[in-house]
Amino acid sequence: MQRVVSNLCNLLCSHYEITLISCYKANETLPATYNFPTNVKIIYFNEIYPDFKLDSFWDKVKFSYRINQLLPNGSKNILIVNNLLYPFFKKKNTIYIRLFHNSFENAYKKYLYKKPLFPPRIALFDKLIVLSSKELNHWQKLHKNIEVIPNFLPSIPKESSPLQSKIVLSVGRMDKGDQKGFFRLVDIWEIVQKDSRFGEWKLHIVGDGLLKEQIEEKIKAKNLQDSIILKPFTNQIEQEYLQASIYAMTSLFEGLPMVLVESASFGLPQISFDINTGPSDIIENEKSGFLIPDGDLEGYAEKLKALMQNQNLRESMGKRAKEIAQEKFSKEAILLKWQKMFNN
Repeated sequence: MQRVVSNLCNLLCSHYEITLISCYKANETLPATYNFPTNVKIIYFNEIYPDFKLDSFWDKVKFSYRINQLLPNGSKNILIVNNLLYPFFKKKNTIYIRLFHNSFENAYKKYLYKKPLFPPRIALFDKLIVLSSKELNHWQKLHKNIEVIPNFLPSIPKESSPLQSKIVLSVGRMDKGDQKGFFRLVDIWEIVQKDSRFGEWKLHIVGDGLLKEQIEEKIKAKNLQDSIILKPFTNQIEQEYLQASIYAMTSLFEGLPMVLVESASFGLPQISFDINTGPSDIIENEKSGFLIPDGDLEGYAEKLKALMQNQNLRESMGKRAKEIAQEKFSKEAILLKWQKMFNN
């Protein structure tokens, strides 16, 4: 989330006066690490209010009141909230916007039943912003003023993968719950490797997390350790994209998976399960890659093999993938969406 906030500040600071309010200064190096612009003012809420907490409803009400005290007087303000705050109090000439980065089905649907006050609290905002058009039908039941504005890439690389290596790439956290679906990716790769035509191909999985040892154990149990390479997280992920020929995603759920956007920007054809939200906003089925019915491991393996055996197909799909990254997820395209919303 810090990277998303940093990117958004960098995008908007040349056009608007930006103040970033962070509840805590959890990391002393955060501004430098995430490259916040020097003209963005950063306020750490707990330094101003050391008694800050959100344990009770009244703590949340007090938080709302105090946030408003920090907003400038005598000017038009737009307050964009990612989490924690509900605008129980509203300041004059201020628009309150809630930004949702997770999918409704997997992050928020449960609140409709567990927290009956969730819908009326959402209604307090003047506008909601979601990442995917597929989220609209869920949120429109709770709010009538919703915009779809996806995340963006700060820059589109000039380089593209030559798509000649025999490497399939997948990137993600190996967290509890296996959100990225690496266990089923191993199962898919086992199907692929039963075809002797693809014995020279390698699957590179880049990431770290609690499940890494279990994933390694599964790879060994299936005797795939020679063709599946687990690599640690790296800040030089661009090199991984440039060395690969196909990007494979097997997530169980997503909001808007930026790894798909990033891999597209390097001209990689992509394959993913067509889960509720995310991949279908990025992949044009059979044009820039393949969308597979969720859970169809055999179908996934067949389309993956189709890409592996056909470089012309990889090149045509990779070309379209890069065009999509530029058209839909460049900073220029997304800036226009933010400006249009602010002007309205």
